[in-house]
Amino acid sequence: MNVLKIAATSDATAAAGAVANTFREEGVAEIQAIGPKAVNQAVKCIAIARGYVAPSGIDLFFVPSFVEVEVNGEIRTGIRFTVRSRTPVPPLRPRARRGEKAPETKEEWTDI
Repeated sequence: MNVLKIAATSDATAAAGAVANTFREEGVAEIQAIGPKAVNQAVKCIAIARGYVAPSGIDLFFVPSFVEVEVNGEIRTGIRFTVRSRTPVPPLRPRARRGEKAPETKEEWTDI
């Protein structure tokens, strides 16, 4: 799973789209932020992403945790937000990877 990295200068709206898309594809999204301004942007991005997926009946929430990250050879403490849904999420039809054919039937799908 890819961890979305949010900076103090990140556009919360664009990041929210990335969170919503990651959640739709994987059923969970992880965001990482280092510093108070980046944490602020991450929380705003999750709030906006909730609005993006709410019409589909999905109720997002996040669980924060600390994470140690190496930045320029220095260990920094950041916050990781694991974004999940309170409501069951139906499996989405997977997209085809480059050069591959998308599964046709639900039996061919893999669980998220």
